[in-house]
Amino acid sequence: MIKPKVGFIVYGVHKDGLLDPMGTPFIDEALVGAARQSLRQAGLELVEHDLVIASREEARACFAKYKKMDDLDAVVLFSGTWVWAAHLIAAIRDFSFSGKGIVLWTHPGSQGWRPVGGLVMQAALKEVGIAHRFVYGAHDDAADMNKIVSYCLAAHEKNSLNMSTVGVFGGRGMGQTCGAADPSQWMRQFGIDIDSRDTTELIKTAGEVSAEEILEARKAIQPLFADPIPDNETAGKSIRLYLALKKIVAREKWATYTIQSFPGLGDDYSATCFAQSMMLNEGMGTSTLSDFNTLLTSKLLSDLSEDPVYYGDLQHVDKSNNEIKIIGDGACPPSLAGTLEPAGFAEHGIPTEGEAGGISVKLVCKPGKGVLARLGRNNGAFEMVITRCTVFEPSAEELEKRKLECGIPFWPHAFVTAHCDIEALLQAWNNEYAVLGYGEHLYDALVDFCALTGIKAIAL
Repeated sequence: MIKPKVGFIVYGVHKDGLLDPMGTPFIDEALVGAARQSLRQAGLELVEHDLVIASREEARACFAKYKKMDDLDAVVLFSGTWVWAAHLIAAIRDFSFSGKGIVLWTHPGSQGWRPVGGLVMQAALKEVGIAHRFVYGAHDDAADMNKIVSYCLAAHEKNSLNMSTVGVFGGRGMGQTCGAADPSQWMRQFGIDIDSRDTTELIKTAGEVSAEEILEARKAIQPLFADPIPDNETAGKSIRLYLALKKIVAREKWATYTIQSFPGLGDDYSATCFAQSMMLNEGMGTSTLSDFNTLLTSKLLSDLSEDPVYYGDLQHVDKSNNEIKIIGDGACPPSLAGTLEPAGFAEHGIPTEGEAGGISVKLVCKPGKGVLARLGRNNGAFEMVITRCTVFEPSAEELEKRKLECGIPFWPHAFVTAHCDIEALLQAWNNEYAVLGYGEHLYDALVDFCALTGIKAIAL
């Protein structure tokens, strides 16, 4: 899971030990220390500014330092006491052009006049039109701290995507209209360049994988599965394809990639489901069918979660109980397997979607809480549908029956309860795919990412 790097700045005019008329320092150093510690415990890496800023000169020097830090994701401005907003606003405005996140944090309490400093700065940023997150909350309140952390996580993702390159192998898969990308729109909105390669290079690279590399890969892969890896040419090609993907992505320095899968590669060499499963298992958010909208959703959730991500079809939705079955065509990270059905192997099994065949992953996803989400476009404009969910395992007695319902029981299954208005979800959804991420914190982080990047969030 990512660890955002955040500048921590205390501001206020009445500083350097200045006492109020009752003899108490205006700035509560103990509270400032507790605030810093809470941010660290919440998973942020702090880069502290030693001086409490108040003057134009102090603000200019402070923000010039942070602006030059390419690996900084955001700054947290902590209200120590009241301040003259005009002394800080120009430096903050200049810093905002870096694209890094800005959080204004005011800790409740009458002592020190902290709310005055916080509110006057919020008003100044609004007046000038500087995007920011304002938090009025206590350092020991989990909900308040999450407002800061989720925004910083989203800022990290926004910054990491800027000037990155994503790759695509092949063209559009299965006639997808709802996954195609406009490269100019991706550059304009996210700063992402889209590169492309024909699948012939992938096949050539797979053919050059050595026997020693295959043997080492088998040793690394086997502990993830309860079944022995099949010892046949089909499995060999699936493993070769996985290793070839790793080599090309690393060589090209792509942040992630999507792949056509079929028609084409799945007919000419091997189905991609096993290779995709392994790449997802290693924490690389990816997608099939050259589906760029699923790709970015998968990338975000992979970065933001401690668990790998599963994308698959919304194969059935039961409106009576908000239950959704997500079934992917053989691609699922093996480490997501639950207790009822550990990760095993199957054949891809569908002649119309990859006649060359290939091994695939079969499992039932483990229980947990998380989100279902997917980026999409509505009349050309990005929007993301997001809902909280709970993943569950059916009882052992019901499992086989539930898997047979779809007619392809050997593909990976996730049984999910969506915590939303299910009709609203169906009307808003933008593809047959859903991306499942584990972690309750993901919902707020995705909403904040949308706010930072100009995506309309449909948060259900």
